[in-house]
Amino acid sequence: MARHHYLLVDVFTDRMFGGNPLAVFPDATQLPERVFQNIANELNLSETTFVLPPRDAANDFQVRIFTPQFEMPMAGHPTLGTAFVLAREGRIPATEGEATVVFEEGVGPIRVTIRFKDGAPEFVTMDQPKPEFGPELEDRAACAEMLTLEEGDLLPGAPCRMVSCGVPYLIVPLRDLAAVRRLRVNLQAMERVQKTAGVRATFVFTPETEQAGSHVHGRMFAPEIGVMEDPATGSAAGPLGCYLLRSGLAEAGAETAIVCEQGFEMGRPSILHITIGQSGGEISEVKVGGAAVAMGGGWFDLP
Repeated sequence: MARHHYLLVDVFTDRMFGGNPLAVFPDATQLPERVFQNIANELNLSETTFVLPPRDAANDFQVRIFTPQFEMPMAGHPTLGTAFVLAREGRIPATEGEATVVFEEGVGPIRVTIRFKDGAPEFVTMDQPKPEFGPELEDRAACAEMLTLEEGDLLPGAPCRMVSCGVPYLIVPLRDLAAVRRLRVNLQAMERVQKTAGVRATFVFTPETEQAGSHVHGRMFAPEIGVMEDPATGSAAGPLGCYLLRSGLAEAGAETAIVCEQGFEMGRPSILHITIGQSGGEISEVKVGGAAVAMGGGWFDLP
């Protein structure tokens, strides 16, 4: 039997038991690839990552990301959490200020920046691919139905549409916090609407927030991939920021900073920092960042 260690970290939070938990195998070189999915299913977290040598020498690490059911091409909190763990383990050397590495993920190279304080990682930011926008969904009543809400609960003048920065999400704007808290997922209706939109996950938000300093309050649902609700979704934060800018719900400029709060309904408050850069009226840069907290770890004994 060989012992394979993993570390547990909470991402998009600065306190224990907040944010989104993640298991990271910082050195998966001796793990058989065939067990990656089994391990992710056994741990039953929204994602588990496995760090391997890069296939392309221009990159620093290869990162494989698995939900309990399948492998993801890219994801936010696993990318940030993995960088945080590698920095704590010394595999990304601490510097005065910031260090930058490149992860190989399913969508290609992902640039990650780690900010250090007193030799320890304090904040991690990832670059995401430029956005792709799908058409607006005309059947707003169906979008409300999948959340067991009325069409009047949707935010007036704001479309329901797919946006992707590597992973596609259906973005659904709601009028207020009361609607966000009242919603209940209708699985059959959600499956129909998501199929129409060409997605497997839905991000719901409202401009009304619980905390001062936040710009939007969100929830994410992906029952089709085994995640009924996610407390912090970095891969949805980039698309959300692009949606807000494109829909006129965020002030446009050379650089727009947006703070999204998520996970409050799950008892896991999370804060996601989004930065959208523009050049010539087009989105040129998408960044998502947050803090993380080390929680512990464990191991698997495998033949």
